[in-house]
Amino acid sequence: MLQTLAKCDKYQGCKGPLMLIIMDGVGIGKKDESDGVFVSKTPCLDELFKSPYYTELQAHGLAVGMPSDEDMGNSEVGHNALGAGRVFNQGASLVNNCINDKTIYEGETWKKLENKVKQSGGAIHFIGLLSDGNVHSHIDHLLAMVERCASEGVKRVRIHALLDGRDVYERSALIFVEKTEELLIKINSEYEFDYKIASGGGRMITTMDRYNADWTVVKRGWDAHVLGQARMFSSATEAIQTYYDEDEKINDQFLESFVIGVEGKPVGTIEDGDSVVLFNFRGDRSIELSLAFDKGDDFDKFDRKRIPDVFFAGMMEYDGDLHVPKNYLVNPPEIDNTLSEYLCDMKIKSFAISETQKFGHVTYFWNGNRSGYINKELETYIEIPSDKIQFEKAPKMKAEEIAEKTIELLRSGEFKFGRLNFANGDMVGHTGIEKAIITAVETVDACVKKVIDAVMELRGIVLVTADHGNADELFTIKNGKKIVSTAHSLNRVPFVIIDPNFKGEYKMADLPKKGLSNVAATILSFLGYEKPLDYDPSLIDFK
Repeated sequence: MLQTLAKCDKYQGCKGPLMLIIMDGVGIGKKDESDGVFVSKTPCLDELFKSPYYTELQAHGLAVGMPSDEDMGNSEVGHNALGAGRVFNQGASLVNNCINDKTIYEGETWKKLENKVKQSGGAIHFIGLLSDGNVHSHIDHLLAMVERCASEGVKRVRIHALLDGRDVYERSALIFVEKTEELLIKINSEYEFDYKIASGGGRMITTMDRYNADWTVVKRGWDAHVLGQARMFSSATEAIQTYYDEDEKINDQFLESFVIGVEGKPVGTIEDGDSVVLFNFRGDRSIELSLAFDKGDDFDKFDRKRIPDVFFAGMMEYDGDLHVPKNYLVNPPEIDNTLSEYLCDMKIKSFAISETQKFGHVTYFWNGNRSGYINKELETYIEIPSDKIQFEKAPKMKAEEIAEKTIELLRSGEFKFGRLNFANGDMVGHTGIEKAIITAVETVDACVKKVIDAVMELRGIVLVTADHGNADELFTIKNGKKIVSTAHSLNRVPFVIIDPNFKGEYKMADLPKKGLSNVAATILSFLGYEKPLDYDPSLIDFK
């Protein structure tokens, strides 16, 4: 239940609108040739970073609910922290805990997965991102569940391996495939069971679409995983190496779908009587495949050709409002009393805007994994449709359109608070292509300037930050070799205040730790309210 927020007795709130700009994937790098933000021409950011009202925030690890500070942040947990005002244990931590203490195997969902195949003689299929990126999944979670299947007497297991190259090094798929195959060979030898990799493909080509951006990605996954229809190889290793040989520049995330077969017959189609686990814990790229399995005849996104009678479960509930999927193994974090709920409770009108690729982040994740409006009379959500094209080919994405629409919303005089996400730094950053990343960062810089200028005209305040780093790390050096970085960085992110009305009312707070979760209380400070008791402190102190 929301507590009543007290008005601040030292500050009555900003005169004009308060605007939060989230530069997705724009962190603070090493300020050398490896730093895509530094090597870009960013006159706006250069000035902002010199401001006395500039600080840096931790956007990874414990600061966003991940298991350790070795774990990168991501847009999902970043927006959770921004919108919730405090830190909640996130997917990776929750799954780690449930697997380590084995409570995952004590739940009804796991028991139903096993019982289904023991009665039918079918297989348990595991579909998910095969890497240790710990953003959408972790290979250790998969291997632990596979070992559990063996110890529980499940005789047939199939793995459908989605290849990463995005949250890990761009050509690391063989490392994870080999680690998986080692375990499968061991189990098959020790138990005389039938455990195999059955299909796969790069994550941006196969299965892992999000926000309804391109359902053909999901269809390719369905065709490969369920129907066994894709280019056939004798092993996953052969598939990956063949694709590497055919295109020396190809990144794991863009490898075409494949199936594993023997004498022209796929080894692991999904059939009646099987069980299926989607072992990704992050929701945004898991919802669409879950719907394809869960919706039955009430599904119209593509022709599935056949719908096997299976027991399907996700690692987590990916959408708590829509209850997708119907069955899941680990309960998601329960995030309550978000900033948006307080704003609606105080009758403050707000808007959220981004393009398709990050629209769910400034709405669903910002609102604590809650779909839809909290109060449609007080909130406006604007989605600018993303182009269906590889991001390096159009690195400006929809930043200019977002800036123009934001300025229109601000000038309407209707809204007191707005938030936007420029997706370029993250989405183009994942490509690892320096020229495109520079264009992306420079586009964001120009668009940030446009929005700031509009807010200044309205005598408002702008807060500029990011949800995690990415474009700030073009490459790393390992064993003397330059390795292109396509993953999120572990760098801090900027936070800066632009306030044309400033008359010395506040100063930057001297906090021992500063993270994304401090932003919500800061927003309330500028709106003239004291923070909720359980929120992390504001980044400003009033004098």
